[in-house]
Amino acid sequence: MEERSAQAATERPIPSAEEPPPSPGPPHLADPRALTILTTEHWSLLTARSLVYNEAFARAGMFLTFLTGTLVALGFVSQGSGYTREFLLLATVLLGFDLFIGLATLGRISSASAEEIRAMQGMNRLRHAYLEMVPTLEPYFSTSPNDDLQGVLSIYGATPERPTFLNNYAHGMTTTPGMIGTITAAVGGAFAAAFALLLGATPMIGIVAGLVGFAILTAVIWMAALRQFRSIDRQLEIRFPSQPGSEQ
Repeated sequence: MEERSAQAATERPIPSAEEPPPSPGPPHLADPRALTILTTEHWSLLTARSLVYNEAFARAGMFLTFLTGTLVALGFVSQGSGYTREFLLLATVLLGFDLFIGLATLGRISSASAEEIRAMQGMNRLRHAYLEMVPTLEPYFSTSPNDDLQGVLSIYGATPERPTFLNNYAHGMTTTPGMIGTITAAVGGAFAAAFALLLGATPMIGIVAGLVGFAILTAVIWMAALRQFRSIDRQLEIRFPSQPGSEQ
């Protein structure tokens, strides 16, 4: 009997001291290739977000360059010919062209913002996977591992849980789309004023037409931005929500 016990003890496998401890996360993340794949995807999303930033800034710079050239050209023309009907015609054409460029630029920047949100959502999902691999690293992460809109937007800093209209407006004015939208609305107001003067309106009516055009364009741009923001919120596929049970 003692011989059988000794034989069984010798046949029992001895655990190797070099074997890594089992991963506390899901089994599919225990694969040694998982970390390499996740980090590769993370760098790919960072590159995509950088390209979106560069294109948005390039588009905004192009629009401001066109607008600056228009204002400089109109300044030189007005010094040479005065505020004649020909000057008003030229101003209307150039401002209309700048208005088109501004609206096109604003549309592309808004699309770029949506692409940035999707990239940040992907990075939040990867961050969630990192924490599943090593949960003890959570205190060292400064950004959210949740992929809902609240978790994605938390990368921009703390925001009120229920922001007021003034909070939203003040934040929107500090963004690139908000700045380009305001400048585009101002160009639209100038275009409306020049067009009214070209039709024979008095200077006072031209000023009123400019203010009305600016107000209408501002309202349209903000409504379009709000609608796009809500559309992005509805289209987000949430897998790791900030509040459990709110998956889509």
